[in-house]
Amino acid sequence: MQKSILITGCSSGIGYDAAHALHKRGWQVFASCRQQKDVERLQSEGLQSLLLDYTDQASIDAAVKHVFDATDGTLDALFNNGAYAQPGATEDMPVGALRAIFEVNVFGQFELIRQVLPAMKTRGTGRIINCSSVLGIIALPMRGPYCATKFAMEAMTDALRYENPRSGVHFISIQPGPITSKIRENGIPHFEKWVDWENSSHRAVYKEKLMPRLYDPKTAPDKFELPASAVTKKLIHALESRNPKPRYKVTTPTYIAEAARRLLSKRMLDRIFSG
Repeated sequence: MQKSILITGCSSGIGYDAAHALHKRGWQVFASCRQQKDVERLQSEGLQSLLLDYTDQASIDAAVKHVFDATDGTLDALFNNGAYAQPGATEDMPVGALRAIFEVNVFGQFELIRQVLPAMKTRGTGRIINCSSVLGIIALPMRGPYCATKFAMEAMTDALRYENPRSGVHFISIQPGPITSKIRENGIPHFEKWVDWENSSHRAVYKEKLMPRLYDPKTAPDKFELPASAVTKKLIHALESRNPKPRYKVTTPTYIAEAARRLLSKRMLDRIFSG
């Protein structure tokens, strides 16, 4: 029988690549986007696409109903991929900025899990796959809020796995490092909305490092950057393996970060990542 998956954040990058690749593999893919124009674009490309906004409870409810109606309540997998970055120094973030990013990167994702999980447990099978990050392993400067959401995602994914050991549902984290996507570009509106960088004690860092990274179209790709298809490859294993891993690392920096976290002292990590 054809298996089904709901994927969030499919307008570009990882979600877009995953939706098309799984559709070609014969999966019934529900590719969700936050904006109607992107839904219509994906529909024109042959995908089943629908609106889903993590910040809108009614949108989540409607998306889940649509998927369950289309699958007779038998959704096989959820890939929580939608998220955004909030660049800037942690001390420069108003609490509103933190609430906003947690609403999308954590709260909305786990509300979606909460709604689809009971049906999976009733059937005794399913895959909940959360797209985390290398920044859910080690935090880096000027990325504090995003790191915090990914650390939270890692903790909650583990907790779900520990709480449901014999449910037949697998809870999996995918940890990409640098992947070709629009995450920098999409982070600009959030940076401009929340961060008063010109009056920050970190003004020099913003001017010399962060601003060129965000705004200069000629900025070189990150070292070891891979295309979104590298994540899709691991996602396919997580979905189709009889015994999937609890975590999948993608890109060399993710493996390095895990090794550094395990082997180096906090003092040594401070020296490496400070500044």
